[in-house]
This record gives sequence, structure tokens and C-alpha cells, in this order.
Amino acid sequence: MKKLLWLAVRVLVVAFIGAYIVDFAVFHLQSARGRGYDSVDVKQFLATPLKGNKAEYDYMGTQPTQCARAIFPHGVTPCWWLRRHASQWE
Repeated sequence: MKKLLWLAVRVLVVAFIGAYIVDFAVFHLQSARGRGYDSVDVKQFLATPLKGNKAEYDYMGTQPTQCARAIFPHGVTPCWWLRRHASQWE
């Protein structure tokens, strides 16, 4: 049982490393052609603490944020993550 578990862990690590290398290569090929980055409109909010453990939330507006068109982050946040988390709280 231990050997099977150890084999599964090794296969998962190799698969993860392989996926990262392929994603890295595809991202850099797209970047060379000018299609590696995109922008997503992100809503920004400011949380101001008040007395009595309360908070006031102020809408700061939307701002286009640069993102990478890749599965893994390559210096900037991936676009799939920003599209699902389009609100930023500061």
C-alpha cells in the first residue's frame, strides 16, 4: 500500500511539473506574438474600520488590470482567476 501511495505521489508531481512547463512554453510563445496578456475590469472597494468593530465599505470604481492568459501565474495573475474574483478589497 505504501509503495502504491508513493508511486501516486511521484506521478502527480511529474504531471504537475510537466503541465507547468507546457503552460510556460505556450505562454511565452503567445507573448512573443503579442497575445500572452489580457486585461480584466476589476471593481475595487475600500474597507474603513469604524468604532464598535464595524466597517464602512466604499466603492472606488473599476480599473483594468493586466493578467496572463495562462493556467499558472507567470509574473501576473492568470485571467481565469481575475474573471472569477473581479472584486478587490483593500
